Amino acid sequence: MKMTREKALNMVKDNIKTENLVKHSLAVEGIMRHYAEKFEQDVDTWGLAGLLHDLDYEKTKDFPEKHGFITKDMLEGLIEHEIIQAILAHPGHFVRTSLMDKVLYACDPLSGFIVACALMAPDKNIENVDLKFMKKRFKSKGFARGASREQMSSCIEFNENLDDFLNEALFAMKKIRNKIGL
Repeated sequence: MKMTREKALNMVKDNIKTENLVKHSLAVEGIMRHYAEKFEQDVDTWGLAGLLHDLDYEKTKDFPEKHGFITKDMLEGLIEHEIIQAILAHPGHFVRTSLMDKVLYACDPLSGFIVACALMAPDKNIENVDLKFMKKRFKSKGFARGASREQMSSCIEFNENLDDFLNEALFAMKKIRNKIGL
């Protein structure tokens, strides 16, 4: 029942027409793959959860209570249940029980936060973002308003302090900077 990354990416491109949302999906995939390695989990499974987590976003953006459920219907029988569980848990519909659920929930807004930090750099280059800069922006309520600080801070659910979480996610996104245009 293992879906290939290629098939998942094609589904993303078929269902998400906004380029920045595709890049967001790729960024979350990168962070999830990084954390799967760190926690000695299945990298491909975690990567698919990150890549597919917003598959129905454009269909549900005006109906957040439905976000994830259309994705569940699209993926049922094509992908492992643990991925579907993480996708349904990431918008807060279900209690986060697995490690994958918890990491996806926390890294979803963090990827956007890091992109916003990179776009603040004069050359819009993610290589110029560091922990000091991110921490300063994290404290600024008006910066990247859509990136929930509470959700990012939930990294404590998987025994990661915020500084380490910011650094690890930044490192993961730097590895795929060309894919996400930063």
